[in-house]
Amino acid sequence: MLIYILVSIHLHVITMQQARRDVFQAIADPTRREIINLVARQTLNLNAIAENFEVSRSAISQHIKILIECGLIQIKQKGRERYCEAKLTELRKVANWVEQYRQFWAESFDLPDVLPDGLKTDEKKHDKKKKTHKKKKHKK
Repeated sequence: MLIYILVSIHLHVITMQQARRDVFQAIADPTRREIINLVARQTLNLNAIAENFEVSRSAISQHIKILIECGLIQIKQKGRERYCEAKLTELRKVANWVEQYRQFWAESFDLPDVLPDGLKTDEKKHDKKKKTHKKKKHKK
């Protein structure tokens, strides 16, 4: 009975850890973002990825494990080598989340030249809103 309880707890912990993994967790770490950048350009084996960082290969393996769990990388076995291949469709979740706030950011911060093209609003509408707001202030 004790073994059953311990195994159940262990499986629950593993399931919860995997359930918490999402694309936002993957991109939260700068090392993982750089791994994504490397693998997005070309399929690389684990050693080739590790050579780009000043951390242990086991640390890189842990980052890759998280990226796999988040659905951003898949491993392909070719002979003895394991290659990481990018699967970037999960990044749409990030793009969708950012899009929710695009208009808020564009209107709240008067930075149309600083925002990336994809985040800019129609500048004429933005300018028109500012002018209308100023006219209302002057009339009071």
